[in-house]
Amino acid sequence: MENNKLYVGIDIGTTATKAVCFDSGGRVVQEYSKEYAMYHPENDWSVQEPSEVLTVVQECIEEITKENRAEFISFSSAMQSIMIIDEDGKPLTAAIIWADNRASVLAESLKNSAQGRFFYQKTGIPIHTFSPLTKIAWLKEHDSEVFYKAFKFISLKEYVWHYLTGEYVIDSSLASGTGILNIHSLEWDLDIVDYLDIKLSQLSKVVSPTHSCRGIKDNQLYVIGGGDGALANLGTAAMKPGTMALTIGTSGAVRLPIAEPFIDSEMRTQCYHVNQKQYLTLGAVSNGAVVLQWLKEAVLKTDESFEELFQKGENIVAGSEGLLFVPYLLGERAPIWDAAARGTLLGIAITHQQGHFIRATMEGILYGLLSITEILIPNPQKRLETTIMASGGFAKSDFWLQMAADIFQMKVVVAETVEASAWGAVLIGFDAFKITASPPVKGNFFIPNRENKTIYEHAFAKFKKVYPLLKEL
Repeated sequence: MENNKLYVGIDIGTTATKAVCFDSGGRVVQEYSKEYAMYHPENDWSVQEPSEVLTVVQECIEEITKENRAEFISFSSAMQSIMIIDEDGKPLTAAIIWADNRASVLAESLKNSAQGRFFYQKTGIPIHTFSPLTKIAWLKEHDSEVFYKAFKFISLKEYVWHYLTGEYVIDSSLASGTGILNIHSLEWDLDIVDYLDIKLSQLSKVVSPTHSCRGIKDNQLYVIGGGDGALANLGTAAMKPGTMALTIGTSGAVRLPIAEPFIDSEMRTQCYHVNQKQYLTLGAVSNGAVVLQWLKEAVLKTDESFEELFQKGENIVAGSEGLLFVPYLLGERAPIWDAAARGTLLGIAITHQQGHFIRATMEGILYGLLSITEILIPNPQKRLETTIMASGGFAKSDFWLQMAADIFQMKVVVAETVEASAWGAVLIGFDAFKITASPPVKGNFFIPNRENKTIYEHAFAKFKKVYPLLKEL
């Protein structure tokens, strides 16, 4: 065992970067995080400033290594960001992130074409404005001057990695979410590269998630790691049959481990590479805890903490007394893949108070994720036999976790650390250097409350009808 040694996972998220120092059993020794902004310079645009993210990552690394010597630092990152850089590595654009919907018209057209369906069969990534594939195509069409100046098209993680190591590489896990990587060969797909009118040299070299390199400035040993969703499965031990990862952070996802790529005939699900012969079939939603943040800041305009707001929601009965929220504020990815979708509040009564809106928002986020789970595990009996491994910010709330168990009617287990993506990144480093992890400390678990089963079944049945009925409006 490596009991006295420490390892750092860096999770470059959508709204913050977290640095977590672990021992070999996944116990958190120290953690540090810092937020940064998401900008919306035009309608449907969501971008980040690369230099701001890089500065925060640097600060996180410096803070987490001040008192603890790390054997290595491994990276997790939010997926589907893309930016253009010049030969000096200088950004020519902001980092366009997954929540950006500017390419929705282009994406919808490609999605409904034979070519789009052909691309999905190759990549396992639905044609949608969230993917770098559609964003690069949009840049060519709408910002050709910058497009043709591109030295490379890279993600925020690649930008950080190049700063630290001098390499332009991308791990196969992160690359599998771009819509450009062939999920079967784990190489850039030449047909898609030709469609985008770019060169292979303008994309980073694809490497294994276990790829490591010494820092050019600090000689620190770095491991490239993977995408945050894939690593959350690793970090929550959700890579075994009978487990399913459920993550809610800014966005959210449900992910099932599989041994080989899976392509959905109806183009509703995604497929990611994890490491070696490990893959995930999954669905990701755009509307996770960002919806609660919107409710708190834009609607309620309150300085109360989320814990205080959750307490108000907890005082409301299951089902929010008929109040139903379909939370498609940012459009939606799985399972509807409609960037033009919008949120709907249904059944508002004069008796509804603040707590009802809080609880209905939390329930609505979970309904969206349950609708994906029905696709991933269509057999109701098999769902009952599957354990949810929870991670992300929502896993810090026992109230929300119990609500998940009740709505899904599945057992929910929380790891000792909810920073699953950072721990998953460290586990990738363990694989790279053949280090044996200590047995993980088991966390809390939540059993479905059968009394709420019928209430949530009725509410969920109504939830699934709202979007199809209102789509044309």
